[in-house]
Amino acid sequence: MNDLRAPEKRFRPEIEGVRAVAALLVAVYHIWLGSVSGGVDVFFIVSGYLITTSLLSRMVREGKINIQEYLLGLGRRLFPVAFTVILFILVGSIWIMPQAQWKQIIAEGFSSSLYFQNWQLAFSSVDYLAQNNQASPFQHFWALSIQGQFYVTWPLVIFLAYYIARKVLKTPVRKTLLGVLGLMFTVSLSYSIYKTAVNQPWAYFDTFARVWEFSLGGMLAILIPYLSFKKPVSIVMGWLGLAIIVCTGMVLPVSSVFPGYVALLPTTGVMLVIISAENTGRFGVDKFLGSKPLMKFGSISYGFYLWHWPLLIFYYTYFDTNTISTLAGIAIILITCVLAYVSVHFIETPVRSLSVKTSKKKIVTALTVFMIPVLVVNLSWDLLSNQSKAYTVEDYPGARAISDNVEPAPDKDPFPSTIQVQEQLPAFYDNHDCFSYTSEPEMKVCSRGETENPDYTVALVGGSHSGHWFPALKELSDDLNLQIDVYNKDACRFSDDDFDGLLNESCMEWNEEVLAALLEDPPDLIFTTSTVNSQPDVPDGYIKQWEKLEGVTEILAVRDNPRMEVDTPLCVDESDQLEECSVPRDEALSEVVPWETAEGVSDNVTFADLSDYFCGEDVCKPVIGNVIVYRDEHHLSTVYSRTLAPAVKEHLVPALEKEASSS
Repeated sequence: MNDLRAPEKRFRPEIEGVRAVAALLVAVYHIWLGSVSGGVDVFFIVSGYLITTSLLSRMVREGKINIQEYLLGLGRRLFPVAFTVILFILVGSIWIMPQAQWKQIIAEGFSSSLYFQNWQLAFSSVDYLAQNNQASPFQHFWALSIQGQFYVTWPLVIFLAYYIARKVLKTPVRKTLLGVLGLMFTVSLSYSIYKTAVNQPWAYFDTFARVWEFSLGGMLAILIPYLSFKKPVSIVMGWLGLAIIVCTGMVLPVSSVFPGYVALLPTTGVMLVIISAENTGRFGVDKFLGSKPLMKFGSISYGFYLWHWPLLIFYYTYFDTNTISTLAGIAIILITCVLAYVSVHFIETPVRSLSVKTSKKKIVTALTVFMIPVLVVNLSWDLLSNQSKAYTVEDYPGARAISDNVEPAPDKDPFPSTIQVQEQLPAFYDNHDCFSYTSEPEMKVCSRGETENPDYTVALVGGSHSGHWFPALKELSDDLNLQIDVYNKDACRFSDDDFDGLLNESCMEWNEEVLAALLEDPPDLIFTTSTVNSQPDVPDGYIKQWEKLEGVTEILAVRDNPRMEVDTPLCVDESDQLEECSVPRDEALSEVVPWETAEGVSDNVTFADLSDYFCGEDVCKPVIGNVIVYRDEHHLSTVYSRTLAPAVKEHLVPALEKEASSS
């Protein structure tokens, strides 16, 4: 059985030009259009084409792939510039980026260095508590992480196909690999289409939803000898392919619809360009893409991609803007080109010139030299940012400045630091058995506080706006001998109504389970929210849910806290005057207390309004009693919640006594 023909070995200038175009598109869309071009999809299929061509020819020729030499060659190509840029970002972020983003940047520094940043962003995209993360100077490393994972695993794919062909099926190697890649393409594309439909933010960063793009490039590498067309057809195909690549970001909202079937558009464009170069004329697109300017730019496109994004983010932060002028954008492009040229020619090239056969130790030493400073800076920065200053109620009374009339110490920086406030979540979030993620329908419950012999059991029920009251309840657990049963689910509310589809199906399933559990084993009191944001009414779904528990248990329903207009720690970090971070009270809260107009509220419900602990007569404040009130735009900081304990107690004790008298 004859095998497929091997492609002719020759340099493909059009590929270098395609890389140049893709890199420029990425930068132009980021800088001036504030959107995504689809350029990384071009990189993915090109990588699949080139690596498959290289590894397959090596496997067929030698019957093996020397993994050590392959990885060293990969490292000498990728690491020098990448780790130079990572070090630049770390040092630059210390000086330029607000402290409120430091933890995020440190975490992404580690994940970028270890090539798993795409997974970190995927988890952040579905983690309700992490969705307020700002764009970081490392964010573009997600694509490099996926490529790194591909480069490491692809030799295994080639080897397995070779082994199956030679040892198992006794079939031609190239045809067998084509079948393997076809299967991977089909499975991955199907998964990508499904995942994009049900959870696009996750799919965008999911390696498995991107495998089909690399597989498509690999299949093209195998079939390219059979894909030659007449010159007029090839010329049209080539220019059409380039037009598709350039226009994808203009006609499609790439960041919100990729990488499902619509990502076939830019990948098809790349295929048309590569195929057209098999038989072209002097008017072919390969002549343009293979021109000296694009070839030279293509040679530094990797460095260009790495440098452009941190320069853009640093510009936005340093000049406190979210727009960029034409002149400033051109300056960023030019500086990026200079940095890319210098880093590629003076940092990468000396390492890349080392032979993987005769200079293994030199390559390992060189790569280590690039890695160590990055790890040292990142680890040191992480350790320093974790250091906490001394905390006393006298200096940082928080809400106690209102409830207990404690005068806060003057001239104190807000507490916690803006570095740490976002990281400090209610303690039950440390255990996944205590809460459910947005997509998890199953109920989870855990008990905290005085669990041995409590006088009262309080069920804390709802989503994050119920959960952020946990520190206040935990502060009261010793004093009142409370057991706190936590029923918590991200982005969910204790309701029998889905708010016109705002609450997903898993939330409604969770509500049914929670209600059944509360009816079967009633607590002494349920603590939950009674309103949503600044809405002037009590939602009907809340009232109906509470009604089902009438005669079973008491409910303390607290008014939802006001929401700020900006990320509070970030604003506190960047603003000279805290008033700039405040929001008018009449915008954050309805004038009428919502339950005053509510109808059908059952007798087992007691309402609590703690709005005065967030807002004065005119504004709702970001810092009260020297304590930062919010960890983002609308979730209470753990420390401020803890200082709300006396205020909560004023409402909790009467509600518990009401329960005791009725039982």
